[in-house]
Amino acid sequence: MAVEIQAEMVANVWQVVAQEGDDVVEGDTVLVLESMKMEIPVLAETAGVVAEVKVAEGDVVQEGDVLAVIA
Repeated sequence: MAVEIQAEMVANVWQVVAQEGDDVVEGDTVLVLESMKMEIPVLAETAGVVAEVKVAEGDVVQEGDVLAVIA
């Protein structure tokens, strides 16, 4: 079952750490958001393979946007 990682706030995508096809375990950093000069790591909520990264560095995301999918 695929798990979507969603943005919890309006932010800029500062760094994409995991690429499609990468294996991740729960707690791994998938990407880093920046909001109000703070870096916020976005963590994998489950173990699996990164099936899709839906954002790129520099993108602005809104609360609820899907950032990545882990299968």
